[in-house]
Amino acid sequence: MSRFKKWARHEYSKKQRMIAVVFGGVIFWVIIPFFIVVVSSYIDQWLHLPKFRYGLINPVIGFLFIVVGWLFANWTVNVQFSLGRGTPIPLMATQKLVIKGPYTYCRNPMTLGTTLFYLGVAIWLGSFSAVGLGLVYPVGISIYIKLIEEKELEERFGSKYFEYKERIPFLIPRFKNRS
Repeated sequence: MSRFKKWARHEYSKKQRMIAVVFGGVIFWVIIPFFIVVVSSYIDQWLHLPKFRYGLINPVIGFLFIVVGWLFANWTVNVQFSLGRGTPIPLMATQKLVIKGPYTYCRNPMTLGTTLFYLGVAIWLGSFSAVGLGLVYPVGISIYIKLIEEKELEERFGSKYFEYKERIPFLIPRFKNRS
């Protein structure tokens, strides 16, 4: 835990943070979706899985999920970068506790946004294996958040984080009675 705390305390330059954001963007918005598309195709053929395709419904709903997820996740990156002076990458963590913007809806808006994006890709494809692959990331990152990140945030931000954690849900947004 102390290694994360040490990394989190180091403030990186705007240029360093921008490079990290671009690198992360390539991974999360290009490489992972490409992986989901290609690998799900092989899994579907290998396991003879049926598709769920309903004409224009798949691309329309898939596109909506992709756009909403991408916008929500990128709003998160912008808020972390500008208000928190950090990035979503744990090695370049925010320097301030960020509780504005998308963080008023849930504590992990980046996870929510990427989950919606990957599920949008899966819905567009009409592939059950793509849905499964799209859920690997949110399950894995949620375990990491619960076991490591939340403890680190509690150490770094103390009572401010505990109070925030009590008010705001983990992942599923609550749109009523936001503070």
